[in-house]
Amino acid sequence: MTLSKRIVPCLDVKQGRVVKGEHFVNLKDAGDPVELGAKYRDDGADELVFLDITASPEKRKTVSEMVRNVAAKLDIPFTVGGGIRSIEDARNILCSGADKVGINTMAIEKPELITEISERFGRQCCVVAIDAKRKENNFEVFSYGARKATGINAISWAQKVERLGAGEILLTSIDRDGTEDGFDIELTKEIMQTVNIPVIASGGCGKLEHFVSVFQETNVDAALAASVFHYNKFSISTLKKFLLENQVLVRT
Repeated sequence: MTLSKRIVPCLDVKQGRVVKGEHFVNLKDAGDPVELGAKYRDDGADELVFLDITASPEKRKTVSEMVRNVAAKLDIPFTVGGGIRSIEDARNILCSGADKVGINTMAIEKPELITEISERFGRQCCVVAIDAKRKENNFEVFSYGARKATGINAISWAQKVERLGAGEILLTSIDRDGTEDGFDIELTKEIMQTVNIPVIASGGCGKLEHFVSVFQETNVDAALAASVFHYNKFSISTLKKFLLENQVLVRT
């Protein structure tokens, strides 16, 4: 049975506002997270990802009140990441209305947290975000909102987080982030070939055709985008129609 591909808008939030930049810097305001979340739900988003992008660099927790406000408007799955440093933080986010928690920096610094979240709340609740950048012939993992190089190989790290209990990987190409040059097919393909859990491709979408390419060339489970939706380059409903016309199965 072929599963439908998922379209996932991402809300990068800083100081209560949705922002978007390029290569994780030069951030511009893109709107209110509650309003955008409701808009994307109405337009056919399959899921939403909410990332408090400065929580880890500022060493603070995700703002749970904002999570409650967004979750109150949604009836689609909702992943929240940023600043989740403990099992208690994860519980707080899930109790605030999120369906899944996303961890990145703390997954690297405290890998046992992946297992703790998976065992406590179920594997499906644990999303590990991997921000990767090309380094010579490999891909290196970065932490703290793509600010800190870790020296970890992205392919081996993806395999490890699956072993530790991750239920899904949110894979972002730092090189492609915000460029609108297309998803990093090579990176996505390499990760897809080495893990058996769902992967969300992220970073670089600028055209309808980019979604077709990543789904047809990598067999990834979902594709995430931000700026093309925030700035109304095209709608989710338009994208889904285009995907269906190109033999990519999506929910309508």
